[in-house]
Amino acid sequence: MKDRSYSAVMARKNEIMKDSVGIDYDKYRITDIAFDYERMMEEVGYSLEEVEEIQRETGVGNTPLIELKNITKLVRQISASGRGARIFLKDEAANPSGSFKDRRASISVYKAKELGFKGVIAATSGNYGAAVASQAAKRGLKCIVVQETFDSRGIGQPEILEKGRACEAYGAEVVQLTVGPELFYYFLLLLEETGFFNASLYTPYGIAGVETLGYELSKQCRNLTGKDPDYVVVTHAGGGNLTGTARGLRKAGAYETKVVGASVNLSGLHMASDRDFNRKSFTTGHTGFGIPFAVYPDRSDVPRNAARVLRYMDRYLLVSQGEVFYVTEMLARLEGMLRGPAGNTSLTAAISLARELPEDAVVVVQETEYTGAGKLPSAQLSFAIENGVEVLRGDPFVLDKPGKRIVIPEKPEQIKAMDFPLDRLRKSYLKELVKRGYHKLAEEDLKFLSVDLRLNEDKIVEMFEEVLNNG
Repeated sequence: MKDRSYSAVMARKNEIMKDSVGIDYDKYRITDIAFDYERMMEEVGYSLEEVEEIQRETGVGNTPLIELKNITKLVRQISASGRGARIFLKDEAANPSGSFKDRRASISVYKAKELGFKGVIAATSGNYGAAVASQAAKRGLKCIVVQETFDSRGIGQPEILEKGRACEAYGAEVVQLTVGPELFYYFLLLLEETGFFNASLYTPYGIAGVETLGYELSKQCRNLTGKDPDYVVVTHAGGGNLTGTARGLRKAGAYETKVVGASVNLSGLHMASDRDFNRKSFTTGHTGFGIPFAVYPDRSDVPRNAARVLRYMDRYLLVSQGEVFYVTEMLARLEGMLRGPAGNTSLTAAISLARELPEDAVVVVQETEYTGAGKLPSAQLSFAIENGVEVLRGDPFVLDKPGKRIVIPEKPEQIKAMDFPLDRLRKSYLKELVKRGYHKLAEEDLKFLSVDLRLNEDKIVEMFEEVLNNG
């Protein structure tokens, strides 16, 4: 019997991962830093047409694109003359389990079935678990979802508990853990002991599944407006949503469309902290995932992460929890659409962005998610108050303090997204390389980084030397 100790399991992680995703990542290695990303995506994934066919089999995709006419009207009322872009929303809640995560899960579960695996495992506290469970049910595979659920008091957020019940409703076994480092250990242990497929969010399968989202919305936007979107705003967490959408836009020929990432600003909160775990109201789409996965994408549960946002992101906007709750209510009251707050992170940023743009510009928000009782702002704000977080009305830009205070705007003019400089992310990416012991860059590294960071090689050399000299 293999050694089940923490250190022994972690030492076997590469071997476990290779067996559980069916990908030989060594084939794509160029140096310790560089790898052939596009070759990996081409050889391991599926063509766009194949992905569309796989998704049609289980009812995934072809979700409606809806113009938010009342919100656009409101934006124009509070903007300077001639400003206020049209805002459209891709209603991903129309997918089988209620979010865009069905697109990722559909391809991973299909691949698991194709390779002969008897079941799939996903480590997630978000909508992805329900999506994997739903797709596994459709394909007749067993499913285990490993979920970080509780703090050390045994208390879990209403949204996470609801998602756990949703996974069970689709027939999955749900393993619920307390916050801490044991999540990855148990995940590896279960993969090894069951021999199930790792339905990771970060394989080429998952990203290929999201490409149809970008492809569809481009075609729909052309039909509705006669042109591609000027901007697509994407809620950003681990990077797969943004990466897949941007790749899909390119495959549709929408090369001029700007891709904007949007995250809830949770700066100051530590995601692995027992104290902070229940002092945040968002389990995904926040900076606790968005920044670490942008600056160190290969920190994921596979050796080479297919989600690489700095290749595709044109701008990164941060919004507050209170603003997103406010916009969640706005979407319901003005457009008659009750959708979960996580998806409305991008809508919040889009409202701020639309105020900058001329009226003939088009902004597409590329996702929504289902709403259940645990996701309602009322449930989340009550839970925040129970855990010592102050909730008040006012200007979030001035008063917001993640983990201490949620500030709900008093009027729509107080929705103001904050730019996070992309060069700051790029510099942090290079700092991560130095932290891992890389103090010289080979020619192949520079070529890879030039694409991964969208910077010319001279600029990378300059920035890398600055990091080495000044930290």
